[in-house]
Amino acid sequence: MGVLETVGRIQHLGLGPHFEAKVAALRASFEQRTGAFSSEDPWFEERSRAFWNDAVTAGRFGRHVESELAPTERAWLGPLESAHRGLFRGAKGNVLIDAWSGAELLVTALEDQSRAELRASSGQLFDGRVVACEEPWTVALLPGAVFHAASATVPIGRVIATARARSLSTVETLDALLRMDRTLRSLTRVKAAFAYRPEALLPPLPTPAREGKPAPLPGGEGRRGAFRQHDGER
Repeated sequence: MGVLETVGRIQHLGLGPHFEAKVAALRASFEQRTGAFSSEDPWFEERSRAFWNDAVTAGRFGRHVESELAPTERAWLGPLESAHRGLFRGAKGNVLIDAWSGAELLVTALEDQSRAELRASSGQLFDGRVVACEEPWTVALLPGAVFHAASATVPIGRVIATARARSLSTVETLDALLRMDRTLRSLTRVKAAFAYRPEALLPPLPTPAREGKPAPLPGGEGRRGAFRQHDGER
């Protein structure tokens, strides 16, 4: 069982009623850090995929369904939990360049939707996670990447320069950029330079718990030398 199939299996198990409370808690945390989303939003599907991307990696959700996974699937839990998160742009030959850390990754596995998104991205920056494993030799781009608008590329450069100067972590910086992406998408007549500002790096204030249940998420119907790490943090 490959890593992409394992991610799909974990997500499928997470849609079961036994894990509803845990998934809701993980989603609330994700929305607090990156911005709320609902089924009425045009970007609902993309953010839902991004949520599961976060849940199976940083959220370690696979551990909650570990007893229901096959041995070959359980073997991927460690690599998933240590996935490399970056602000990537695609290059020739399935190479991803991380604008945040400087790492260059040669991807060997990605799903069809991710491949299509990369082809259509025209050099756009995107928030994504890559998993590497020696046996079998795999460097996989996980489903759930969030592509920032092409018009945001220059403002993002100023934002990440400020983030480095403030010694912000990868998580703090990339989560802030996802909040800025949401601002750009949700407000009409807002230009990227307004949504993507260094001032918006500040973490969001805690929000009261929402009444009722959140909108259901869709889906219910490395090898040494794999990364060439430069300045920044992984």
